[in-house]
Amino acid sequence: MSHKLRGQIVDIKNRRIFKGEVSISEGKIVAIEEQQHDSEQVILPGFVDAHIHIESSMLVPTEFAKIAVNHGTVASVSDPHEIANVLGVKGVNFMIENGKLSPFKFNFGAPSCVPATTFESAGATIDSDAIKQLLANPDIKYLAEMMNYPGVLFEDQEVMKKLEWAKYYNKPIDGHAPGVVGDDISKYIDAGISTDHECFTFEEGLEKLQKGMKVLIREGSAAKNFEALIDLLPEHYNHMMFCSDDKHPDDLLIDHINKLCARAVAKGMDIFKVLQVACVNPVEHYNLDVGLLRVGDPADCIVVENLQDFKVLQTYINGTLVSENDSSKLKSVAFENLNNFNTEKKDISDFKIPSNTKKIRVIEANEGQLVTNELIEDATYDKENLVSNTDKDILKMAVVNRYNNDVPSLAFIKNFGLKKGAIASSVGHDSHNIIAVGVSDDMICKAVNLIIENKGGICAVSDTEELIVPLPVAGIMSDQDGESIGKSYAALDRMAKSFGSSLKAPYMTLSFMALLVIPALKLSDKGLFNGKDFKFTSLEVH
Repeated sequence: MSHKLRGQIVDIKNRRIFKGEVSISEGKIVAIEEQQHDSEQVILPGFVDAHIHIESSMLVPTEFAKIAVNHGTVASVSDPHEIANVLGVKGVNFMIENGKLSPFKFNFGAPSCVPATTFESAGATIDSDAIKQLLANPDIKYLAEMMNYPGVLFEDQEVMKKLEWAKYYNKPIDGHAPGVVGDDISKYIDAGISTDHECFTFEEGLEKLQKGMKVLIREGSAAKNFEALIDLLPEHYNHMMFCSDDKHPDDLLIDHINKLCARAVAKGMDIFKVLQVACVNPVEHYNLDVGLLRVGDPADCIVVENLQDFKVLQTYINGTLVSENDSSKLKSVAFENLNNFNTEKKDISDFKIPSNTKKIRVIEANEGQLVTNELIEDATYDKENLVSNTDKDILKMAVVNRYNNDVPSLAFIKNFGLKKGAIASSVGHDSHNIIAVGVSDDMICKAVNLIIENKGGICAVSDTEELIVPLPVAGIMSDQDGESIGKSYAALDRMAKSFGSSLKAPYMTLSFMALLVIPALKLSDKGLFNGKDFKFTSLEVH
């Protein structure tokens, strides 16, 4: 099948935009010719999300692709460690095989940290032998983010073996080192780690770039670092990429990498530098089989209205039209639901905290950040039990092991803002145990049990109402299409906000409150954890 595209052609490498025609035959670009015509539409390479966990969209890969192509995204560099923490290598293979049922170019990595730490209960383990087997697979393009940066710095034997296998197979190693600077980041880079998507200040990003790292500008549903890092782009565009990391389904319906390009251009940044970051750098760094609008390349290109707002008119992958005028041409496919959910329903008494302490440690959630703060606050009691204090916005939080029947782990959190009810989720990075926050023990229990009944999901409950989006695929993804899940999720988001939450993305923020590798204070199913010292700490302060 052959066809031609006419428009203003963007040649990123040679920094040119010219009127011309692109000829496509059998999935490849066979000619690019300058010629005069009346078309003002713009033809450029497709966008690549340089680091994303597809699972965070709550969609399986084929359903993610159906939406992403509407925004001009043709490929992703995807770390399947969410499903790997639930199902191990079997989960990684599920993502690869499901992704192959779509023309979208998924590029999966071997998850390097399953479980993320030894301080939580996960559903599986991927050791260095399993990493070797994964990296030997040509479908695995890189070693995914090495979150265990203390393991790298202290030269943990198992961590070093994983890094060595990546080098043996000549595959890039992704980093994850929030706030790590100075001699520590130098040692981390020297171990062979080439990227970081966790920078949250300009100075941190600059130091990593100067020391030879590629820095990814992340703008997801929870962590938003675009404004902090974008001013690095004009000087360091050869060593930067755009990524989402985590993108919830309602956000994915609205925009993707195209929005980051529009925002960068609106700041007056050079269009060629911006597109180098959005299109070219991920392809070259990860050695992806993705075309860059050159003769002989796969025809992975997009047609946009202009180079200001990047409204996508058409998306092509391997020469096939996969989206036109915000309407995806990709179809849903059938697949088997895999899961790993094995805990019994809880009693209200399981969420009581008997105590006589005067002061407690409280997790402070931060808007738009994965990092939290540790606060020391006055305790609130009801009949010798520690309880939520809605006036001070200090709410009880629970993490419940979903792989074994165990007692809930309990703590307190600030900034969720709920005045009634509770919210809960089985999307809890990285082990995906059940996380709940609520105004009372009975509301938290009700929310947790609704998740357990459905073997996964996200929910909101009050005395009079309850709403759940079931997530039957590994307890973290839906088996439905993106449009309906995006709308259901948006309804749930509205419900949480009607309960009083002032967070922009309460469920996304909730999902990171058990992520121990990000400081300062988090809660795992085994207890309250200090991410700075990398050890457990006490709820009570004496």
